[in-house]
Formats: sequence, C-alpha cells, structure tokens
Amino acid sequence: MEVKELPPPYSTAARRWWSKETVAVVTGGNKGIGFAVVKKLAEQGLTVVLTARDVGRGKQAVETLRCRFGLDNVTFLQLDVSDPCSVEAFASRFRQDFGLLDILVNNAAVSFNEIHSNSVKHAETVMRTNFYGPKLLIEALLPFFRRSPSSIPRIFNLSSRLGSLTRVRNPRLKAILEAEALTEEQIEEEVVRKFLTEVKEGTWEGTGWPAHWTDYAVSKLALNAYSRVLARRLRAAEGKLMISVNCFCPGFTQTSMTGGRGTHSAGDAAEHAVALALLPPDLLTTGKFYVAFAAAAPAVNSKI
Repeated sequence: MEVKELPPPYSTAARRWWSKETVAVVTGGNKGIGFAVVKKLAEQGLTVVLTARDVGRGKQAVETLRCRFGLDNVTFLQLDVSDPCSVEAFASRFRQDFGLLDILVNNAAVSFNEIHSNSVKHAETVMRTNFYGPKLLIEALLPFFRRSPSSIPRIFNLSSRLGSLTRVRNPRLKAILEAEALTEEQIEEEVVRKFLTEVKEGTWEGTGWPAHWTDYAVSKLALNAYSRVLARRLRAAEGKLMISVNCFCPGFTQTSMTGGRGTHSAGDAAEHAVALALLPPDLLTTGKFYVAFAAAAPAVNSKI
C-alpha cells in the first residue's frame, strides 16, 4: 500500500457530508484509541455503534459517554472479533437494529508483549484477533454498506508501521507481497499460515520475519496486504470507487498495549483518525496507508 503522511487535523465542519443518520461501527471501543474515536465521531453527530468483547466494560463506556459527555447517539453491541460466531451474531443484530452502515473502524487488536519483549507464545490469538477478526467482520458487513451518490462508505483499519514491508527480511515473501496480482489466498498461505507453522516448529526466528513484536507485526503485515487487495476488489467489482478501504498507523500512542508509554495520547491519535474517516467524498482515497506523528517514529517513505 502507498504510504501517505497525514497533515495536521483540519476542521471538517465546512465539508460536512454526514448527519445523525450516518452510522459508524468502532470495534474495541471501550478504551484507548477506540474509545477516543467513538467519542470524537459522536461529537460530530454521527450514530456510533461501540463494540467490545466484555459486555460490562462496553456498557460502562457507553454510560460514560452519555452521562459525562452528553453523547446519547452511541449504542453498545457486544462483539468479539476473534470469534466467528460472535461476528455472525453481531452482523445479524446490526442488520436488525440499523440495517445500513457508512463507516467501519477496525480498531480491536491485541498484543501480549511488553515494549522490549518479543514472545510468540500467543501468536495464534494475535493472528485470530488482528487479522482474521477484521477480515471476517468486513466480509460479514459488506452487504450493509450504504450506496449513496452523496457519500462514499469507508472501511478504516487501524494498523502499524511494524507491519511495513521494510520490516520483512525475506526477499521471497517481500516479492509476493509487492506483486500487483497479490491474492487473499496468498496472504493467508504465505504469511499467516506459514508464520504460524514456523512458530509451532520453532523456526520462525531465522526466516526473515519482522524482528520487533513479531507476531503483532505479522498480523498487521497481513492486514495491510488484505486491505490493499480488498480495495482493488471493491473498485474492480463496481468499476468505480464505491467503498473506500484505507489503513492508519496512529504511531506510538499511550495505551494499555504500550503500558502507558508513547509520544502522544489516544485522543491525539483519534483526532487524526476521525479527520481521515470523515474526509469529504471528493478527497477520499482507497488502498492507502496513512501515518500520523511521523516525526516521532521511523520514516514513512516505505512501501506497505
């Protein structure tokens, strides 16, 4: 995917294309960046569906948004993206309660490593949550995206520069992922299943995978690649841009995943994310990888 550096967030009010009938789904919305994205989307007047694995935490997050911030346009629906049955149940409930979808923000993700550790003990869970989860949810919700001449539905996958092709040290794998004709089957076979097989065999360290937070990085490598292939598929299927698919790296953000470390807050990251998610239709792209806070992170002129 082509890397795009985000400019500072700008006011979207002058180019407002949405209303309270515009529906956004945010996964993993009970804390961190997800919660901040839900809050900022709700403040813009959209109808927002906050999802979380834990029912109690999800309901508490919605209660906080309603009582503390006066945002009554947020609804909670339970969703565990790592569980195909939960994804299926969520899609059925969403169809029943809302019917149409305009924005999907795939934020839910896990990592079991401390900042400077690199265990792959939970690699299957990481892959199931960070790659298969968003993929299953996207495919389940595709039929519900609103087709309107005045707006373009958008899929927005939170990812990471840890999944950049520049982090891949295996020339064969890099060549596969760089190919214009890359397929979803190749992503699953050559990236996800191959990595998990090598983890089980104990050979993963010598085969050129990303060196830092390896299981998390590989899950985002696969998600980036899938996003690019999906963007191509959706454009080809319609002959023009009907559903936008982009990735976004929030940078080194202060969340529970980073143990509270980082160069900026979840609110800062969400400000960039929401500005991108609400781009006017004429400025909307597809198949891109956007980065924020580049000055505090590795260079962004790499290929995703």
